[in-house]
Amino acid sequence: MARVSVLIICTLALLAYTASCSIVEHTFKVGNLSVSPLCKKRVVVAVNDRFPGPTIRVREGDTLIVHVINDSPYNITIHWHGVFQRGTPWYDGPSYVTQCPIKPGASFTYKFALVDQEGTLWWHAHVSWLRATVYGALIIRPRIGQSGYPFPKPDKEIPLMLGEWWNANVVDLEGNFIRTGSANISDAFTINGRPGDLYPCSSGTYKLNVDPGKKYLLRIINAALNNQLFFKIANHNLLVVGVDASYTNPYKTDVVVVAPGQTVDALLVANQPPASYYMAARAYISAPNTTFDSTTATGILVYKTPNTTKASPIMPSLPAFNDTPTAHKYYTDITGLVSRPKYMVPLNVDVKMFITVGLGLSPCAQCARGSGVAGSMNNESFVIPNKTSMLEAQFYGTSGIFTKDFPDRPPLVFDYTNSSLPTVPFWFPNKSTRTRSVAYNSTVEMVFQNTAIVAVENHPIHLHGFDFYVLAQGFGNFNETLDRGKFNLVNPQMRNTIAVPVGGWAVVRFVANNPGVWLLHCHLDVHLPTGLATAFVVENGPTPSSKLPPPPADLPKC
Repeated sequence: MARVSVLIICTLALLAYTASCSIVEHTFKVGNLSVSPLCKKRVVVAVNDRFPGPTIRVREGDTLIVHVINDSPYNITIHWHGVFQRGTPWYDGPSYVTQCPIKPGASFTYKFALVDQEGTLWWHAHVSWLRATVYGALIIRPRIGQSGYPFPKPDKEIPLMLGEWWNANVVDLEGNFIRTGSANISDAFTINGRPGDLYPCSSGTYKLNVDPGKKYLLRIINAALNNQLFFKIANHNLLVVGVDASYTNPYKTDVVVVAPGQTVDALLVANQPPASYYMAARAYISAPNTTFDSTTATGILVYKTPNTTKASPIMPSLPAFNDTPTAHKYYTDITGLVSRPKYMVPLNVDVKMFITVGLGLSPCAQCARGSGVAGSMNNESFVIPNKTSMLEAQFYGTSGIFTKDFPDRPPLVFDYTNSSLPTVPFWFPNKSTRTRSVAYNSTVEMVFQNTAIVAVENHPIHLHGFDFYVLAQGFGNFNETLDRGKFNLVNPQMRNTIAVPVGGWAVVRFVANNPGVWLLHCHLDVHLPTGLATAFVVENGPTPSSKLPPPPADLPKC
């Protein structure tokens, strides 16, 4: 009788658990939209006639279905940035990696479950530079009936999407960059699509009305193409409670640094005298002697009381553009919340990789001085295929699309961060589509080492399909003997995008528990088309659920 009672209780618990999951369905109509954030009216590609695009709200365990209809003049795919895609690798979205693009006039339906993830993620185009305007927030709240947030419940949740704007067609800009090696800097930064009132002829300023004493969860997303950003609200502190949809130990700060692709969940308490306060975002520039967008996007936080002063908003004191110490302190001080389920730092490593990350040169007749930029990892400049997707090639065993021999170390050991070195072989990296094959469920450790061949720079490196534990970060050349003693194996932060320190290194680990082809790349869009990428091929496991499933019937054809 006891066994029957236990069985009934367990069955009821399982039914209650599964009943808390929903199917959330959206339709994305991708097409042209006329907007004028800054001085000039521009026709851009957008979703559902909105810029930024729609916010998707789900709960952990839900299944998300998104029907994408491409009415734009360009090929399109949608990448669900940070989503694990366990068992659904065909829906990850990078063009020619997991799928061929959705052609103009065609459609494709993405369908996947949001499992073991809570927090702020986002979605964006993964073709050309179209993600400059094709993006939106993806918010995953805790499952109903579960423990809820591991921090004080906010009174309201606010997505803040930090973007980058050009008074030009971004597809044309990318084409010109590929042909000539010359990249146009942006004309403005934006907060929820608006530049703010520091720009001439701005379309407007985003305003956030708050009630005194209440708590607000700010879901901050850096959707900018090519810039890391400092973000600050005048006279207010923020309590960081999550990054990249992973909970953190509460971290109090008056400034947030967020790299392209990264997200931050931060609690704001409206505890200042009733007034108006600027929130501001501007670039963090780590590369020396470079031109950049030095403008500042603003929003306004307004206290909703009769006593709120009508005076001009108070402006925060932002860090200097090149304030690397502030950026590094923020990036390294954050730690992970170990009390959450599924948090377990892998201690035994199966695959160790040392990956140089940086820029070299590529012959270019149209470019100044006869050469353009070539991004590379371990002296391999990644060439994305254009005949079929890499995942289809993996599933069908098609040869000639990519190889599985990406090197675990660079071909030459040298003083990586010394900018005074004479010409080295890394000046002109190899063009290839070399990937790293790893066994199912293996633990992979990667040391990312920045190089100074062209110039040192903080590169935000994003891994599709997985989170990783950030064990350590530092400056200079990674020292295998000394720096391993700095590893945090107790409560490291978890991320899907790591800002590798300028002229420095970062060490991460992840468990390759999802078969598929997963892109690893710099999330500066000025670097991805130059080859600053590679990919992992996670091989099939021993069970049906650990094997690559067949492609969906409506997968776009090349």
